Amino acid sequence: MQAQDRIVLALDVDSKEKAISLVRELAGYVGVFKVGMQLYNSVGPDIVREINELGGKVFVDLKFHDIPNTVAAAGRVMARLGCHMFNVHAAGGREMMQALADELKQESKRLERPEPITLAVTVLTSINQEQLKQEMYVKDMQIEDLVVRWAIMAQECGIKGVVCSPQEIGAIRQACGPDFKIVTPGIRPAWSEANDQKRITTPRQALDMGADYMVIGRPIVKAGSPVEAALKIINELEE
Repeated sequence: MQAQDRIVLALDVDSKEKAISLVRELAGYVGVFKVGMQLYNSVGPDIVREINELGGKVFVDLKFHDIPNTVAAAGRVMARLGCHMFNVHAAGGREMMQALADELKQESKRLERPEPITLAVTVLTSINQEQLKQEMYVKDMQIEDLVVRWAIMAQECGIKGVVCSPQEIGAIRQACGPDFKIVTPGIRPAWSEANDQKRITTPRQALDMGADYMVIGRPIVKAGSPVEAALKIINELEE
């Protein structure tokens, strides 16, 4: 995989014009464009089709978490949209993830398209150990242990990978093997600010740890020259 293919650009904007402008500008410098709640809820699902038409791959980041039938139905919608990958919360449980994987396989076969890569969100990178204990009432488990258990459960259900902090990459890779996809947010180049992410690392460190994809947003989108920022990250990954 080329260095640029590993970069997932977070399109954290709320207008189609801004999103499409970034896609046109950066299509040659990033591998996947992430459409999250802000953009998807502002402009609707057609943004996925428009990015596809411009030659971009799309990660739909809506983190589905509902009863099994509802999430399975959402998976059918994602397949029809032609997204490259999308995610669900592992906290939704085994039955939910299994229903999604089964439904997605059938729908992709019917559409005669490759299955989107399904990803399970483990513990959000904005959550630290104290919050896990005091606010989520998980008092007897470390973050890494919980992340690994959820990753194993997701893999057993047919989910193809996880979204996790870079700090859990090694443990997940050891538990789930080399073909399990690992997507890491919380990526900040050394020259950028941490913002609201608590468990972060640099792009090169994440690559060395074994990440497949790295979600990067503000360091590129908010840069004076997004292309120059992307090139700096590519150069860092290729060093």
